[in-house]
Amino acid sequence: MAADPLRTPEPSATTAPSPPSAPTARTWFVTGASRGLGRAIAVAALERGDRVAATARELAALDDLVAAHGDAVVPLRLDVTDPDQVRAAVQEATQALGRLDVVVNNAGYGLFGTVEEITPAQLQAQLDVNLFGVLHVTQAALPVLRAQGSGHIVQVSSSSGVAAWPGLGGYSASKWALEGLSESLAQEVAGFGVHVTLVEPGPVDTAWRDASAVRAAQLPAYDALRAAAWHPPGSSSPADVARVVLAVVDADEPPLRILVGDLAADAVLPITEERVAAWRRWEALGRSAG
Repeated sequence: MAADPLRTPEPSATTAPSPPSAPTARTWFVTGASRGLGRAIAVAALERGDRVAATARELAALDDLVAAHGDAVVPLRLDVTDPDQVRAAVQEATQALGRLDVVVNNAGYGLFGTVEEITPAQLQAQLDVNLFGVLHVTQAALPVLRAQGSGHIVQVSSSSGVAAWPGLGGYSASKWALEGLSESLAQEVAGFGVHVTLVEPGPVDTAWRDASAVRAAQLPAYDALRAAAWHPPGSSSPADVARVVLAVVDADEPPLRILVGDLAADAVLPITEERVAAWRRWEALGRSAG
């Protein structure tokens, strides 16, 4: 009987099965690699033998990374809000590394303040980095990934990208917009062999709430709300989040979204279930519009 070309032949009795192969070394482009989660992802990739184009607004912030990993690191100065600088950085990274396997859009910061307190300028600046910065990098990288017929775009979103809390409306707006942009993107590029994953961490032990944060001028009317705000104990470490990112990138069928950390899952899953329940409760009235 002719062999089935779609079926993997069984190993013969005298031939031992081959052990699983190690993940192929990859090339990475990571924004915001000077510290925090971006640094942790870059280090995790480098420590397993991958090569990384690491970007930061100041090159000096990458000196220790280069000292530790040498030629495996391509340090690049990058302000993600400058589209010309983004295109130049992606081109330089591609030339230095030969290809781009994983693009990590990590650069971003937090904006703290109620919707009444934040200024239009503060919200615009938030969107310029957290949304338009991602757009610039993604648009610059896609011609490379499409030409390769492969690649993975990792968008660092947040649990605040699928749920929202008081005092973070501006930040949540940037991440909810990123979620919509990326869900469309995933459908658009799947035919080119390009994956997209939204990484949605809860609190992470970084400078997000401290040195890198922007805070609106506070109105006394919201003092009671701030005093009653829930501040969850604990947070994920950047290294643990980076480990999840590497596992997602290594997956044969990576997810579009992944909640990272107990606090993210514990907060978002019940909110999502209630959201669906509310849609169901009001479904009949909504459908009455035809």
